[in-house]
Amino acid sequence: MKENKTQSSNPVFWISAIIILVLVIWGAFVPKSFASVANSVYTFTTNAFGWFYLLAVIFFVLFCFYLAVSKYGKIRLGKDGEKPEYPFFTWIGMLFSAGFGVGLVFWGVAEPMTHFANPPTGFGVEGETEQAAKLAMRYSFFHWGVHQWSVFTVVGLVMAYFQYRKGRRSLIGETISTKTNQNKSVPWKTVINILAVIATVMGVATSLGFGILQINGGLDYMYGLPQNAWVQIGITAILFILYMSSSTTGLNKGIKYLSNLNLALALLLMLFVLFLGPTVFILESFTLAIGGYIQKFIEMSFYMTPYQGGTWVKEWTVFYWAWVIAWSPFIGAFVARVSKGRSIREMIFGVLIVPPFIAMVWIAVFGGAAFHLDLFQGTAIADAVNNDVTSALFVTLEQFPLTGILSTLSIFLICVFLVTSADSATFVLGMMTSGGDLNPSLFSKLVWGTLIAAISAVLIISSGLQGLQTASLVAALPFTVILLVMCVNLFKSVRQEMKAYEVKKERKLLKKLTDPSNRQKESSDQSHTS
Repeated sequence: MKENKTQSSNPVFWISAIIILVLVIWGAFVPKSFASVANSVYTFTTNAFGWFYLLAVIFFVLFCFYLAVSKYGKIRLGKDGEKPEYPFFTWIGMLFSAGFGVGLVFWGVAEPMTHFANPPTGFGVEGETEQAAKLAMRYSFFHWGVHQWSVFTVVGLVMAYFQYRKGRRSLIGETISTKTNQNKSVPWKTVINILAVIATVMGVATSLGFGILQINGGLDYMYGLPQNAWVQIGITAILFILYMSSSTTGLNKGIKYLSNLNLALALLLMLFVLFLGPTVFILESFTLAIGGYIQKFIEMSFYMTPYQGGTWVKEWTVFYWAWVIAWSPFIGAFVARVSKGRSIREMIFGVLIVPPFIAMVWIAVFGGAAFHLDLFQGTAIADAVNNDVTSALFVTLEQFPLTGILSTLSIFLICVFLVTSADSATFVLGMMTSGGDLNPSLFSKLVWGTLIAAISAVLIISSGLQGLQTASLVAALPFTVILLVMCVNLFKSVRQEMKAYEVKKERKLLKKLTDPSNRQKESSDQSHTS
């Protein structure tokens, strides 16, 4: 009772919960109005602020790389000499599962095949050709590569630094000032923490919605289960029971074990497709796409089409950046939680290189297999994906032996990813709405678990994929500004710390050189040597 009372007296908890609840009620009872407003806001936001998202994310990339290679990279996220809490494989598994696993399973085939059929605007490439396949793979790498993870890295790094190095609470509001006395509650911190919670709920709901749609699409493709609201609500209810059950076991049991299971299952499925599919073609297309990604890195980072018109960049790149920014308070808090004891350099390179590399390999394997089937074996995977994007993975797996087993394994993998993500999200949201408590109450996790499931169902029913995209896009806009402020404050703080360290080191050296006892000792040593 005491925990619940403390929880409910926290304004961040009840204000953000009420806002989400109002959206749920609106979408559930007046879905047409909800969808209409969402579409209008989506159009306005992409048209007016697409450029802002692109500039912000490339800034995050450059900021991360600068910190990693600079003298600040050796600063530890914790006390000096503190060891990492989790082994490397477990750490990467937790990042992969909580960060983007379910989104990658959804888009791993769907995105490259969509670009293959409908190439990006402004390149003059005809669909379903060799050039379209090259461009599709390159842009898929771009969307799931360094840029995406730079956002997660920034938030995780800032939160871990101020929490474990400076002793502040694990809250976004505690990271936007370099002043030392930061545990006092002030109104603007409350507003920022509320925005972080809302962005997190919308980002997680988007990913949960994608997964629910894909599970329904897979069950429809395999077993003829209809794709409708009732089935999707049923899937949501089952997932809710599973992730709430998992959340009762805590971080070191449920999430840890599920993360390891996720990574193992994903690698097993990927290796099966790699070695039973067109292995050489996949490896060659991966190599070519990596080269194109590196070569066109800057161009893609700033690419927009003000002269050609069209909505491709807004529907894909802008949406992705908004989606990951909306995810970032959740992923960042989770990354910070599992990265204690690592150095800034180690964390940046680990988070910014390993998960994106895994993502690119995944896309190359599944997307490459689908390309080979359409280009050289006359299948029509691109057409099937164009008709129903949720069936992309299952249409591809149909061309392999043991189709039923592979498809069932894929659905199970999606479910485990969703359970892990939602489990992690309820933990982080509970932490964010309980003053940074690293062991949030079951009551808070139950509230946020329920609201996440409810808003996901409402977004799916009211406007499907468009509604999911709109939710992330709008929630991310104010939080992008907060992220930029967080970067500035982190830089100020590490610079101050490094200056203080260097001054202390110089004074220590000067004291050693000017200490009479040291001079006498040196003279005695020289006499002894003579």
